[in-house]
Amino acid sequence: MDKKKFAIIGLGNIGKRHAKHIIANPFAELVSVCDIQENKMDMDELKGVKKYNDPSLFFAQCDADVVNICTPNYLHHHHTIEALQHQKNVVCEKPMAMSVKQCDEMIQAANQNKRVIFVVKQNRYNEPVKQVKKLLEEQILGKIYFVNINCFWNRGMSYYNENDWRGKKSKDGGCLFTQFSHFVDILYYLFGEIADCRGVIQNMNHPDIEIEDTGAFIMHSKNGAIINFNFSTCSYEKNLEGAITIIAENGSVKIGGQYLNTIEYQHIKNKILPQINIQSKANDYGQYQGSMSNHDKIIENVINHLNGQEQIMTNAFEGKKVIEMIEMMYNSVY
Repeated sequence: MDKKKFAIIGLGNIGKRHAKHIIANPFAELVSVCDIQENKMDMDELKGVKKYNDPSLFFAQCDADVVNICTPNYLHHHHTIEALQHQKNVVCEKPMAMSVKQCDEMIQAANQNKRVIFVVKQNRYNEPVKQVKKLLEEQILGKIYFVNINCFWNRGMSYYNENDWRGKKSKDGGCLFTQFSHFVDILYYLFGEIADCRGVIQNMNHPDIEIEDTGAFIMHSKNGAIINFNFSTCSYEKNLEGAITIIAENGSVKIGGQYLNTIEYQHIKNKILPQINIQSKANDYGQYQGSMSNHDKIIENVINHLNGQEQIMTNAFEGKKVIEMIEMMYNSVY
């Protein structure tokens, strides 16, 4: 299998995680990195890796097969298109972009330059999610009646103060873009598109930010299921829950834990899901934790796809679908 060269723009918390997994993969080589804050590139692991503090120079000079876009949300669109125009494939961190229009422009650039976009949605690799996906594909649960999604995390003001783009409407976008786009993706991945939606959002406990910190939505899937989607970043001191409960014709299942990392409940007709040995842990950023750390699997998927051995786990079309759903949810707020 051919070794692939990677480059990263954005060496914040998530960019460093990408670097770690690229360096650890025997079929990957990290050749260059870029961040406008040079101190973020001061990592022992980056010795010998070419460093840039000018994005334009980075894109023009980087000798890579793939550029990983790990910059703030509002820069994903611009940096992805610039990478594609320099004939690089792209791994784009979530969210894919800040609007469906931006997603369309990114897809157009990929097509014009005959390159591909991989969207980072690593929760698809969670073992409980994989088990439930198989149940649904094999129609073991029968008709889906009701789905309840709870995303109750903690993000204190120290989190928002750490980076000036966080909590800004034009740069962050809101909780559904930044914290909980993974849960919107799993909703789409397991149950398909939504047909209608009605919601309420509010800032309950973060007066110094421009976006909501709590919300609740009720919707129908195009397959007819009722879906309830609740979220908050106001959970006291630490993350409380990241869970999906499914009520269906032939059984009930709850994927729970803090990060969709365990099967908390199952009662399924003629079926018992096996016990799961969780290998991955949540992304730990010191003051807060994010979703499950499956970025090693993202890098593997990129390499395997570019070597003609695997389909893209989350392609640009699916990344766009998630943004469509997020826009529908925010537009439904009354």
